[in-house]
Amino acid sequence: MKFFKIAFIFIFTQSIIAQENLPEQPNTVENQFNELYKKSNNYQIYKVIKKNEYLRLQKSILDSIKVIKTDAASKQVKINEQQKSITELQTKIDTLNTDLATSIGKEDAISFIGIPLDKATYNTIVWGIIFSLLAGLAFFIYRFNNSNVVTKETKSLLADTEEEFEQYKRKSIEKEQKLRRQLQDEINKQRGVN
Repeated sequence: MKFFKIAFIFIFTQSIIAQENLPEQPNTVENQFNELYKKSNNYQIYKVIKKNEYLRLQKSILDSIKVIKTDAASKQVKINEQQKSITELQTKIDTLNTDLATSIGKEDAISFIGIPLDKATYNTIVWGIIFSLLAGLAFFIYRFNNSNVVTKETKSLLADTEEEFEQYKRKSIEKEQKLRRQLQDEINKQRGVN
């Protein structure tokens, strides 16, 4: 008999423990409606529910709605703050992009004779001027060398001409002296004869 009592107590406690270990369903609105429906009584084709069960369900639903509204309001506030933050960040990004474009423009621009030019145009102008100056220098060196050759030839011809002129002068002087001597000799002969 003791054995039956112990066995009965053991089986009874196991069933209680098993019921406690059943997974509890979450307290959702749908589960509450299902539970209310199960607890309600039948009257002909109608289901009859107790007022206090109905009021408990109503309170539970209103609390759930209040929590949802509060949660929605807090999330909306958070969304608005994030939207404001996004707008401010977008404004900062736009400002930084504008500043960056201006800085890049200034970095790539050089003022040449008061005219702002980008570096490529400036480099083209500077190299064009350098090549023009080098071409002009080469042209003037060529002209100078040609002129120098002509000058040397002219000096050489002038020296030759001066030498010829000096020889001509000497010959002329010699001729003149010879003619004077001859004239003097003739004069002297004419005087001596007379």
